[in-house]
Amino acid sequence: MEVVVKKYQQRFRKVKEEMENWNELQSRLISQFTNASSIIQRLQILQDSKNYGALQCVEGIQEAVLLKQMNSLQTILFSMNETMEKFHSVVLSLEKLVRDGRQLIKGGSVQITVKQLQQRIGIKPCIADCLDGLNLLSEMHQSEYRLKLSVISALSAVALKHSGSDDLGALQQLLVDQPNIPKEEVQFIFDIIFAEEMA
Repeated sequence: MEVVVKKYQQRFRKVKEEMENWNELQSRLISQFTNASSIIQRLQILQDSKNYGALQCVEGIQEAVLLKQMNSLQTILFSMNETMEKFHSVVLSLEKLVRDGRQLIKGGSVQITVKQLQQRIGIKPCIADCLDGLNLLSEMHQSEYRLKLSVISALSAVALKHSGSDDLGALQQLLVDQPNIPKEEVQFIFDIIFAEEMA
């Protein structure tokens, strides 16, 4: 059993790497979202010719400025979609770690009983803790990924409607908060899995 637990701990180290990757992507997505929000708010101002003052006499200035901003927004939205694809890769990797974790107890030469799944060796986690932890972390990231997809989709809708900044602020707060990944719960899972290393 101890060997199996060690194999699970290796998988959790890979989960940690994926979560570090996730955090980098999170910073990138917030930055992209902030830039897109700024452009969307500017578009509302730029569509009113009164805001051009003395520049109104320059022929085609409003259309040129609007086009430039729209092109910038389109580039940022494209980058956000690429970032979302990378988030999806993390989700798929976590799902694979869960499948591999299940395979560890099914594919071995010796069948593991329910009692063995819950058996603890010293302060090491039991196999059931490892399985549950992997599964929970995967589900958290999957839910958060779906929420992020919805937020990015909503951003595109806000951009088309040129809605107010309240909508943008609420969407950005959802991205920043990551409500489906409670930090304390994640830390608790890692504390259980690596208890003997911290002792």
